[in-house]
Amino acid sequence: MDYIAHIRDKDGCIQSVQEHLSSVGKLSSRYGEKIGVKQLTYIVGWLHDLGKMSSQFKEYILGAVEDQYCQTKKGSIDHSTAGGKLLFEFFHQDEKSVSTRLVTEILSNVILSHHTGLIDYLSANSKSDFLRRIKEKEIDDYSKIKNNFLEVIYSLPSLKNDIKKSEKELEKVLSQNCKNDPKFTISLLTKYIFSCLIDADRTDARCFDENITLPRPPNNKELFQSYYLKLIDYLNDLNNADKSESKINNLRRQMSEECDCFADKSTGIYTLSIPTGGGKTLSSLRYALKHAVKYNKDRIIYVVPYTSIIEQNAEEVRSILGDDGHIIEHHSNVIEDTDEENLYEKKKRHLTRDNWDVPIVFTTMVQFLNAFYSKKTRDTRRLHNLANSIVIFDEVQSVPVKCISMFNQALNFLKNVCDSSLLLCTATQPALEYVENNIDSIDGEIISKLEEVEEHFKRVEIVDKTIPSGWSTEEITKFIIGLLNETSSILTILNTKTVVKKLYDQLRLNCDVKVYHLSTSMCAAHRAEVLKEVKNALNNGEKVICISTQLIEAGVDISFNCVIRSLAGLDSIAQAAGRCNRHNDYYYGNVFIINHNEENLNKLKTIKVGAEITEKILIDKEKGFIENDLLSGKIMYFYFKNYFKEFQEDLNYTVPSLKENLFNLLVGSNKYKQYYENKTGDQFPLLLYTSMKTEGDYFQVIDQPTRSVLVPYKKGAELIAELNGEVDINRISDLINKSQHYIVNIFDFELQKLSETGSVTSLLDGEILALRENAYDINYGISTDEEGKMNAKFI
Repeated sequence: MDYIAHIRDKDGCIQSVQEHLSSVGKLSSRYGEKIGVKQLTYIVGWLHDLGKMSSQFKEYILGAVEDQYCQTKKGSIDHSTAGGKLLFEFFHQDEKSVSTRLVTEILSNVILSHHTGLIDYLSANSKSDFLRRIKEKEIDDYSKIKNNFLEVIYSLPSLKNDIKKSEKELEKVLSQNCKNDPKFTISLLTKYIFSCLIDADRTDARCFDENITLPRPPNNKELFQSYYLKLIDYLNDLNNADKSESKINNLRRQMSEECDCFADKSTGIYTLSIPTGGGKTLSSLRYALKHAVKYNKDRIIYVVPYTSIIEQNAEEVRSILGDDGHIIEHHSNVIEDTDEENLYEKKKRHLTRDNWDVPIVFTTMVQFLNAFYSKKTRDTRRLHNLANSIVIFDEVQSVPVKCISMFNQALNFLKNVCDSSLLLCTATQPALEYVENNIDSIDGEIISKLEEVEEHFKRVEIVDKTIPSGWSTEEITKFIIGLLNETSSILTILNTKTVVKKLYDQLRLNCDVKVYHLSTSMCAAHRAEVLKEVKNALNNGEKVICISTQLIEAGVDISFNCVIRSLAGLDSIAQAAGRCNRHNDYYYGNVFIINHNEENLNKLKTIKVGAEITEKILIDKEKGFIENDLLSGKIMYFYFKNYFKEFQEDLNYTVPSLKENLFNLLVGSNKYKQYYENKTGDQFPLLLYTSMKTEGDYFQVIDQPTRSVLVPYKKGAELIAELNGEVDINRISDLINKSQHYIVNIFDFELQKLSETGSVTSLLDGEILALRENAYDINYGISTDEEGKMNAKFI
């Protein structure tokens, strides 16, 4: 009998199970070969859809194709358990070696989980879904499926030989990452293998559906070389146009050249501590392009803290390199993963490509961490494309406190196992090597004579204006209006969107100067338009006031005469200072620190604690206990040591309801293992007892989960209209990529408010959420309080 893996919609062509397994095995092993696990990924590719070799699945897929909109749920015919059962049956007997059983447990989990996300070996309730699937679940015709597979497709002697090769691969990975907990390394390796399988499986399905060949391995050396030459030409033109021989301009050129020379060094974790305004984006790009050419890296990935930085940096790089097609921005998942899908929805998901398989990627810290730790298969799919890459972390101090240990382990894995070079960029390095679960080692700082560089880049004075009673919105309004007599441009950064909006409204009522508002309630395209207007006003010498949340602090190339910053962490104050007198147009600009008494920071613990530590430093400075400049590297180091000390119990991502932290779940919770053994009276029968599903269920980079909503700002309205109609399935990927600029991430309570007023609609059978026009405001972005105000230009 010819067993069916897929049937193409447009012509009814059939892809056999053997053809699919062969393609996925080859593609998955190619992805695995990048880190030396070719055999491990080859085996899962061949075994993942073993259960499709049954008459039941053949009947199921033929019936589903007859009615592609049928509600036959994914999972009604189990085709993922058989491959795991086969491995366990032959390779997990008691007499087998530890390495054989470890390989079997890893590969079996990947195969069992390839439609749902990795499952727990052991859960908090002392149950093992892994053992239930492997030992208890009955699979119809399992013996027939197994025998047919071993006789026709993959002989048992060949499988045994490949398992032996896989054991050596596992041993090598563990030795490469030997400074880290081996079980955490195994969890990350399992996720990597899972990523290879998911991407290979979906890529093959997409290529079959589109009737195209599988993609070739990336070879971007010539492209990166051409990019490097274009960048050097651009920098030379810039230097020739700027005849100034000021110390700052000379230092910028010098630091850029240091990045060029440093690119010759081998793979490692390096810091780039260029001060704010020192040309960090282009200097890091110069390093990355030259390093990529020398060491034949596959791609360059920029990881930034805020979506507002993505569009600015990506546009600058596109403009310099003269290329749009090989550079993508990935802000968020426009289409969300769901637990259950019908066959038609599954096909659409195969056709959407956001797996970072391009030469240059701009993405966020949220998406980077999700690639390692999210439960969503769309996120994990991207993980393998971080291997053999250069990953540049812009403003690395923005890593959430609870994710510090897991972030450090991800970096160690990327360097030691994946041969990726990592660049930690910021003017405020966060001392990641000094926490318990630390970075193995920082292999070097690119910039020499840092203290001298800091001294020459000093362009501001920090002025402590905090008072015991704190400042009200009315008092801040009067202070800003008073400053307009002395200066022409003022940036005010506050800690919450609520007080930003209130101050913005007050200033619009009480002064006749142009007032601008920025917040994450606006989509990226909207923020970019506002920033463009602000820059034009500044360049024209107009008086300007800009009120913003902290999104403007990092990576936004803009300069004001004066900055007011609500009390926060010292790193945030340093970033705010980077928007003041950025180009050293005059001797020193003032950065005023105030304490806003209307900010509610009770749910913003990291900001609150950072502000408290900064306040103590300000007091010590006033008393003369601190001689250094407040923004110097020494004081910043002191700040972060105290900051991490305050959060010592939180660095491993503690989840009180689990009575565990997520770091331990990826090592294996000894508590859970003890619970199991006390409850059953038996020793836990597996070597691994990690809880990867539970970890994924609870992992969120931001404290509250958000949903992506497509908003009707300018071209966003056109995208909504097109996605609301009959969409050519081959256009979905292009439309989703274009939608990234018109997405706003909102919290669940905001979504509920919008839903109650009928302000949200769904597109693509509920896959995408879109905002109606009356809920988006030209001044504020998404409005949950009242109808938004639109105008013709806006639409």
